[in-house]
Amino acid sequence: MDDTSQIQPPPSFADLFRSRSGKLSAPIAEVVARYELCEDLACHLTEQAQTLYHSGNSSEEQVLLGMHAGLAAEGSVVSAAEAGWIVQRLAELLEWRTPQLPAPPAEA
Repeated sequence: MDDTSQIQPPPSFADLFRSRSGKLSAPIAEVVARYELCEDLACHLTEQAQTLYHSGNSSEEQVLLGMHAGLAAEGSVVSAAEAGWIVQRLAELLEWRTPQLPAPPAEA
């Protein structure tokens, strides 16, 4: 993506910032910063997700859907698309099946 950055967001994340023509719709520095935030959130949430799951009150799917609902809520520091990516990444880190997530709201 950028020769000066040591951090290369994976294509699945960079695609969140691509227009239909394939060009980034945000500066690369912003995409990298957003990726770092989202990756850090996914890593941070692994312990909380495991705790919720092992408490016996929720399935893996319920835990992930609950995390998604919180991340995608109004006032969140991440966009709805980023919330979906975080939950997919969280599922990867936990080696859980990614649930079917609600579709993000259409942009106006």
